[in-house]
Amino acid sequence: MIFLIAAKELKSMFAAPLAWLILCIVQLLLAWIFLSRLDTFLLLQPQLIQLAQPPGATELILAPLFGSAAVLIMMSVPLLSMRLIAEERRNQTMPLLMSAPLSMTEIVTGKFLGLVLFLAALIILTGLMAFSLSAGTSPDLGVLIGNLLGLVLLSACYAALGLYISCLTAHPVLAAVGTLGALLGLWVLDVSASTPESLLSWFSLLKHFESFNRGLIDSADVAFLVLFTFTFLALAIRRLDADRLRG
Repeated sequence: MIFLIAAKELKSMFAAPLAWLILCIVQLLLAWIFLSRLDTFLLLQPQLIQLAQPPGATELILAPLFGSAAVLIMMSVPLLSMRLIAEERRNQTMPLLMSAPLSMTEIVTGKFLGLVLFLAALIILTGLMAFSLSAGTSPDLGVLIGNLLGLVLLSACYAALGLYISCLTAHPVLAAVGTLGALLGLWVLDVSASTPESLLSWFSLLKHFESFNRGLIDSADVAFLVLFTFTFLALAIRRLDADRLRG
């Protein structure tokens, strides 16, 4: 049933103009960033060849591209997650969903998986864009794989938080604003931290993405992102269970 719910959510997303608009805008912005970095890299070639250990396409193109993708996905998720539960409440279809022979875990997991699969399409397209560099250079595959894994884990965190906030209201716009505010708040924690080792920066999602962006898979960062995702999925399940008990 989880995969049926996920397939239904994914189908409804691709049936909505908003999802296609987000997909197009994000890819256009990433393509512009990619071509701009590529152009800069080509212009710097005369200076780079004079260095003993010059930075390559991985450092000058791939890392900034995936860093920008992390931010753009963060901005996109609130618009995609706002309707997951809030729209069910607004359309008064939530009681029908709760009365179905489905557990709240199946409902939450299915909707979460549908959103993550849509975000995976964004990530795959970004990965193909980065992989196109192999036609003219040799990008570091370790950095490429690390960034793809990091984006998947980061997107799962965004989706779980957005799904939970969507459970708190019957107004999709409020859910979108709340999710965006929460995600920006977590980003600001890193900016406002006095030192990189500050406790505030530890709660920043993008801070935990930095190691992936360098091609390093840190078990502590993986554990934090996975724990963050499961925490908000558990909170969403608990919230819907409480709603079901209240009738």
